[in-house]
Amino acid sequence: MVRLKLSISATLENVTALQPASDDFEWFFQVQCTSCRETHPKHVAINRTEEHEVSGGKNAKAHFVWRCGNCKRESSAKFDPSARITPYTAENGNPQPILEIECRGLEFVGFDPRGMWKCVGAESGTVFNEVDLSEPEWVDYD
Repeated sequence: MVRLKLSISATLENVTALQPASDDFEWFFQVQCTSCRETHPKHVAINRTEEHEVSGGKNAKAHFVWRCGNCKRESSAKFDPSARITPYTAENGNPQPILEIECRGLEFVGFDPRGMWKCVGAESGTVFNEVDLSEPEWVDYD
């Protein structure tokens, strides 16, 4: 079992506390098998609300279950229920961990920030609930 931390970096101007907009946020990762090192060609989605059965385990569940197309081994990933998502508040684009996932038989080797995020106006406290990070820059006003 390996615990992977996702660290992100962003240049925040006049906003802070960048984080996913909802608890059922879909995280998109590129996944690699730790047995044969095969990397899945597409990003896969994982979220904290969906659980799937892990074969071979007594009532074992994970948030993501994947069978490698090359070596056919089953792998899984699970969010730690006690670990909260940490809003990104770093300055100057420094990396900051925001998420931790327990992985068995796989590694997440790439991250795509698609989906809706939210942040807070640094001075006004206004919450911006529809931050789209699929483009290189996001701008709004309050």
